[in-house]
Amino acid sequence: MLRRSFILGSMAFGLASCGPQVAIGPDGLPVAQLYRISEQDTDNIQFRVLDGLNALRQSAGAQSVQLNAQLNAAAATHSRDMSVQNRPWHFGSDGSSPLDRLRRVGYGGALTGETISETYETELETLGAWMREPSTRGVLLDPEATEMGFSWFQESNGKIWWTLVMANGNAQPIIAQQNPVPLQ
Repeated sequence: MLRRSFILGSMAFGLASCGPQVAIGPDGLPVAQLYRISEQDTDNIQFRVLDGLNALRQSAGAQSVQLNAQLNAAAATHSRDMSVQNRPWHFGSDGSSPLDRLRRVGYGGALTGETISETYETELETLGAWMREPSTRGVLLDPEATEMGFSWFQESNGKIWWTLVMANGNAQPIIAQQNPVPLQ
């Protein structure tokens, strides 16, 4: 019995040493560590957000959404563009709107909303922050949404530009006119 306890204790200690080392600050709390994302993390991150969002939507009585590759592409483009502009906002450096970005990737549904963030936080911390704000919470829980796209761009200093796009794949797209004609 003693031998079994020793072996199990050694295995637990060995596994614990494989995890990230947590530094403790002078206040006794863990020191924040930089969150780094690799290309291999893409699917895991997108599905963690999808699962987290769908759990929140279910709690609110809204239907689940599906991940959409075209919406992911629109989100990735915008995340990179926000980094280039060095500001979190909904318009591209070329003046493009969220509707323009969906049209460019060939999405056939209607945009229901977009949430963005400039942060060093993880994807789930960011999702939590969006849920605490009424305006972004409304976008995430919109009962009209059936699909989502989620992506990011991470700078070399660790800053992450997150974009989450919500849309209805069953609705007709809203097409913004390039040069609207004034009514007579």
